[in-house]
Order: sequence, then structure tokens, then C-alpha cells
Amino acid sequence: MVQRHSKRDYYEVLGVTRDVDEAELKRAFRELARKFHPDVNPSQHAEDRFKEANEAYAVLSDPKARARYDRYGFAGVGALGAEGPGGSGLGNVAQAFDDLLGDIWRRRKNKRRGRDLRYTLEVEFGEAALGCRKNIVVTAPRDPTAPASEREPPREFEVVIPPGTKDGAVRMIRGEGEKGTNGAPPGDLHVIVRVAVHPMLRREGFDVWCEVPVSFPQAALGAVIEVPTLEGVLKMRIPAGVQSGRVFRMGGKGIPRTASLAGPRGDQRVRVMVETPTNLSSRQRELIEELARTSGDELSHPRKQGFVDKLRSLFKE
Repeated sequence: MVQRHSKRDYYEVLGVTRDVDEAELKRAFRELARKFHPDVNPSQHAEDRFKEANEAYAVLSDPKARARYDRYGFAGVGALGAEGPGGSGLGNVAQAFDDLLGDIWRRRKNKRRGRDLRYTLEVEFGEAALGCRKNIVVTAPRDPTAPASEREPPREFEVVIPPGTKDGAVRMIRGEGEKGTNGAPPGDLHVIVRVAVHPMLRREGFDVWCEVPVSFPQAALGAVIEVPTLEGVLKMRIPAGVQSGRVFRMGGKGIPRTASLAGPRGDQRVRVMVETPTNLSSRQRELIEELARTSGDELSHPRKQGFVDKLRSLFKE
């Protein structure tokens, strides 16, 4: 309670003139109470002002107590609860508090955080692997009941896609969702990244895989073939006699393991697939038949020789 020697005039406390009517008196008190209520303003100064306004309104809202105060000042009303205002003054304070708490409750009930917004961003396989920046335009869902002046205009953002981003990753932009109501914070914007399927490359962990077809002559004689990679088409040498399905490694050509392109990376795995020729011309067939005749014993190939040996031992009498 404010000490007697520091009390201010009750009319001054409430910021009203001495001829104020009941309605204006109540309005002035409610404004002060709303401003200095402990639930709104927890400081010690606010608590003192709140108690001061409470005491002033308890006296001035009671006609008899107000008359004594106007005539004799503080000596005319004494201490609250003793010679102070009667039931009507305290009842007015209680009613004003009920109204104030109702206002606070309604504001809190209607205070709602803004909804989060979602945006689906599609990027290419290489963009997700090596990182990129994308500009997007986001339009908040429109409330048909809201006036046009309150509808949020489209907003443009730059989204950073770090190296190594996976399909389904979410980039969040805080505070860029829908606006909150009654002073509540806005929601967030969630950008969902979808990585487009590459026609030739696929990801496994930090490695990139691809299959490269080679012709029968290339596999038999060895060749330099072209391989699709994240950096474009690169050349790779395959040895003579390579078998279909063999996997070669191109070190450091895979997915970055950190958010920096200068950091370590996975590898690229290249599976060679030997294509058996079809629809041979007569000349091509003659050449292959000649190859078969001149190759001598057709069991000279190690893998085939081992298979036949096992087959014979299985049915050996």
C-alpha cells in the first residue's frame, strides 16, 4: 500500500477532474488497471501504481466516501477497510476487476500464433548434390471473409540449398508464416525440398552410381568411355577383357560430406554393362564365327573352364 505521506490526490491518481461522472471515472480506472495489472506489467513500479489506482477508485466510486474526501481530504475517508468507503466502493472495484479480467481473458483467448506455411521446391539432382540458391514466391492462403486491405501480398524469398541436400529435406524460414492475431507471433515458412530423378545417376549415401553400356569390341579390346558425373561428362578408361557388371570407382566425384564443396566427398561408382550385339548383318556374323573358330578351344576362358569342370565332376560316374 502507498504510504500516507506519499499519497497523491485521488483525482490526480486517476487522471480525471473533480467533476468527473461515474462512467468516465470507471473508464479511467480500467485503463490504469489494464496498464499496471501484475499479469501485464510485473514491475514493482507498476504494482505500486496499481494499488494506488485501486485505492483511489474505491473511494471516488462510493458517493458517500467521495463526498467526505471532497470535504475533508484523506482525513475524511481514513484507511480502507476501517473508516474508508463502504460496500458500494469496494463492490465497484470488484466489478471493475471482473470486467478487466474478462477483457484480459478474451484477449488471451483470441490471441493465436500464425499458422505455418508450406512450400514445395523442386531442384535438380545436381543442384541438390552440389548446393544452389533458389528464389521462390510465396502467397499466403486467402481468407475470403477478410477485406482486401488485410490480405498478405505475395512475398519473395531466397532459399539456400546446401550441398548434399536429400529429397524431403525441410528448410525453415522463421517468422515468415501467417501473421498472428492480437499480438501473437507469426508462424514459420517450411520449404520442402524435392529432388528430381536423374535419368542416369542415383544416390546411395554419399556415393553416386551409374551404369554405362559398352559394346562387345570395347569390352574385348579396352576403350576410353564417357561417364556422366555431377561435374558433367568425364572420360574413363576400361581395360581389355572387362566383364559385364564390373564396377569402377571414380574417387571424390560423389556427394559432399559437409556443407562445403571444399570438404571431403563420396565416390562415383560406374558399373560397366557389356551389350551383346543383336540383328547382325551377314558380314558381322561371319566375323564372329571366324573369331569363334580362331579362338581355339572354347573352354580357354577361365570362368567358363571352371564352370565346365564343376559340371563334369557333378555327373562323373
